[in-house]
Amino acid sequence: MAYDIKQFVADCRDILGRDPGPTGREQVRANLERLLANEEFIDECCGDAVSCGLKVLYEDPTLGFQILAHINDKARVSPPHAKLKPIKKYRLTPGKAGIYQDGTIHSIDYPDHARFIRVTGTNLDKIDRIKINLETGAIEKMYAQRAT
Repeated sequence: MAYDIKQFVADCRDILGRDPGPTGREQVRANLERLLANEEFIDECCGDAVSCGLKVLYEDPTLGFQILAHINDKARVSPPHAKLKPIKKYRLTPGKAGIYQDGTIHSIDYPDHARFIRVTGTNLDKIDRIKINLETGAIEKMYAQRAT
């Protein structure tokens, strides 16, 4: 039986309940790669028949983490959250998962028709964040509900 989202959710609850820090998150990232190897899950959540948009696949009522499916029609570049020199660049290929720990400044760049699954530690629509204007260096606050 293939590793499915039900087992992934149970594993996330167990792992993050014991260790919500970097080690626990790394275990969740590794398990996300296991889930991404499930072709039936990928087809159901990210396949060609899935309409564009952001889908919340799961939100934990106790721990607050979310599992999201991003089905995009257009390319997007999100600037880093500060004017800094990149220390790492990578492209995630099918079945691979990356991780951003708390406070990590990052940017994203994906092509047209990108489809991906994302796990967040909380509902990001409920917290304020910042973004950096790369041209001016100005920091802009992204208020809750406007952040995604």
